[in-house]
Amino acid sequence: MTLADHLPILPVLLPSLTAILMLLIGDDPERRPLVRGLALLSVALGAVLGSMLVMNAAEGTLMVYRLGDWPAPFGIVLVIDRLSALMLLLTSAVALPVLLYASGGWDAHGRHFHALFQFQLMGLMGAFATGDIFNLFVFFEVLLIASYVLMTHGLGKERLRIGLQYVVLNLVASALFLIGVSLLYAFTGTLNFADLALRVPQVQGGEGTVLKAAGLILLVVFGFKAAMMPMAMWLPATYAAASAPVAALFAIMTKVGVYAILRVHGVVFGADGLPLLLLPLALATSVVGVLGALAAHTLPRLVAWLTVSSVGTILVALGLHSEAAWSAGLYYLLNSTLVIAGLFLLGELVASQRGPMAHRLEPCSPVAQPALLGLLLLVAAASAAGLPPLPGFIGKLMLLEASVAHPLAATVWTVVLAVGFLTLIGLARAGSVLFWSVRPDVPGGSAGASPMLLLATLSLLAMSVLLSVFAAPVQRYTQATAQQVLQRADYAAVELKP
Repeated sequence: MTLADHLPILPVLLPSLTAILMLLIGDDPERRPLVRGLALLSVALGAVLGSMLVMNAAEGTLMVYRLGDWPAPFGIVLVIDRLSALMLLLTSAVALPVLLYASGGWDAHGRHFHALFQFQLMGLMGAFATGDIFNLFVFFEVLLIASYVLMTHGLGKERLRIGLQYVVLNLVASALFLIGVSLLYAFTGTLNFADLALRVPQVQGGEGTVLKAAGLILLVVFGFKAAMMPMAMWLPATYAAASAPVAALFAIMTKVGVYAILRVHGVVFGADGLPLLLLPLALATSVVGVLGALAAHTLPRLVAWLTVSSVGTILVALGLHSEAAWSAGLYYLLNSTLVIAGLFLLGELVASQRGPMAHRLEPCSPVAQPALLGLLLLVAAASAAGLPPLPGFIGKLMLLEASVAHPLAATVWTVVLAVGFLTLIGLARAGSVLFWSVRPDVPGGSAGASPMLLLATLSLLAMSVLLSVFAAPVQRYTQATAQQVLQRADYAAVELKP
């Protein structure tokens, strides 16, 4: 076998081996430059692997990797299609600038930051690459265990208190996950995604009702992970309490829940039943998220509520259950993840120059870099709100066009447009307070941000802008992705062959 044959497992192996090597090197301050360099090299290499997988998947190839050479559905398989390849690349695209930002000093606030960061990447990569739902649970737990420690990195009373709540709630969700998986296996005899997609529609009668109940349990679990209402109330406090680079990395964690809903409920359970429940919950999530952003009194909490709102918009696309809507949702997912991650980093840069006011949306003395930071906030706000010609506008336009024939089209249009308008108001209010409401009597920061921190923040927002520059090829890719994930027979033919 050649190296190309092992390509699907490399994005999972790379961060895990890197983390182990870092633990062996140790966390002494004098070795920190070596660990930082190793971490950045590993994530950059992961981005290269993600790009290779996307280029390969763009041709429509399904890459199946059987661990131990056991045939599916009995063995563990990794499956790389257009969707998983896209999510792997997006994870690396977010992780690299975030890690660069953390290397500017945040990684020194606690022990083993980089090893934990790599373990979190391992869990994320595995969740996007796995071909069966039980190993989705396994990788969920890997990324969550790492996130528990990263959440409290740097300690502090508030961070520790919120972190404890975060751990308890996720443990409850994990227990529900196991119950849902057990019910699926009991009535289908398989946990492989491709096999489940064939078997679940064939289960009728009372057993079919139990399977739908299992699906509802899993929807609760994935909805909690994605921050879908009414399970979203944990996210704003958690993300606002985390350090800036950790919150920025967590921007991709909610997309694991979205990804799971698409795989399990969009494909395995199909268009009957569950999507009817998903759409109103998604609309409610988007509305509650933006209202929370309007009521926020600190910048991190505002961005955290916008995370909830953006997840709602993506789930609206999934709830419409059409190829065009899913394509729009995936395009919007790419942009919202990059923008939200960039806003968390940008918020930290602004707060560091506001003296005692820090993150609070209250008047303060002028920041040291008002023009640069103000411009970055303007670009991020315009994209998050959906103003042309930025990718937020393109994604929402695709979504509105896809919803025209749906019975709830008027409701979808009203919510999407109103949420975009209110998002713009919320970020404009924050910007006016941060940069225009000046109190010379309040001390501010004396120095601007370092080039490393600015580069990390700028790169995330620049990648968002590039989604507009290359909107046509990206849209073609997301359209092909939406078409591919619904081809149940094609997945079964490749994954389940002897």
